[in-house]
Amino acid sequence: MVLGRGMRLLAGALIVACTVLVGPSAPSGALFARSLPVEAVREVVPNRVMTWNICNPCEESNVDRAAEIAKRAPQVIGLQEACVRDVERIRDHLENLYGLVYHIEYGMVLRNWGRCGGAPWNPGAFGQAIPAAAPMADLVNVEYPDGGSEDRGYMAVTTTLGGQPVRVFNTHLAERRQEAVRADQTGVLAADVARHDRAIVLGDFNAVPDASELTGIWALAADTDPQCQPSRTGNCKPTTDWQSKFDYIFLRGIVPLEHRVRPTPYSDHHLLHSDLDPTKTSSHLVSLR
Repeated sequence: MVLGRGMRLLAGALIVACTVLVGPSAPSGALFARSLPVEAVREVVPNRVMTWNICNPCEESNVDRAAEIAKRAPQVIGLQEACVRDVERIRDHLENLYGLVYHIEYGMVLRNWGRCGGAPWNPGAFGQAIPAAAPMADLVNVEYPDGGSEDRGYMAVTTTLGGQPVRVFNTHLAERRQEAVRADQTGVLAADVARHDRAIVLGDFNAVPDASELTGIWALAADTDPQCQPSRTGNCKPTTDWQSKFDYIFLRGIVPLEHRVRPTPYSDHHLLHSDLDPTKTSSHLVSLR
């Protein structure tokens, strides 16, 4: 069948319209396609853990947040200032765009429309979250008796690193200039951490390493950076845009291998990640029991 000129023009217009809506089939020129080339599909880095305050409310794209996480592909992640809806979207982007599959556990401490949106009568949940490549068990979610200017808390799960069980904590302490509140909060957290010989404590502590409110944590665990000590002589890399170290990966009974602090345009906190050797036991096992 031979089409007339008018029919050929109509057919061409329909093809162009479909290309704009669906996107070209070649991944390199995709306009709206979400699939990536095979070489972009990745696996998590075994025994790598990361902590990141993702900043909220900051109106950042969850696609961008997922891309930042995928560059490091940690096995375990502690997210602070997280909304359930955001974490669900980040998880979906990590799987759909990068082939990275995570289980999720939540440690929500409040519902807040200003931070997490939702209907005014049903605002989104806000707090901490732990995505992990391995399954998690024994979730504990604790809200601190005094959150300070905003409800705060910690969560804990048991997962595996290198085939070994480990207790992972994720917390966000009270805001700056609330030292006494943070001291009470770390007392609650330290009492739980002390029950475990192998633990990883992730989070935004809103306190510099030599702050007195962190004394109880330092007594139980070491920073993943061996050069970072709870004194002014320690060489601690800043983890925030205002050049303070507020973010930590504390290790109890676990040996660190290598760590990195990565500034990101998508939060006022940097990404901090560390590779661990779960087969070795550190000598830092001072117990409060």
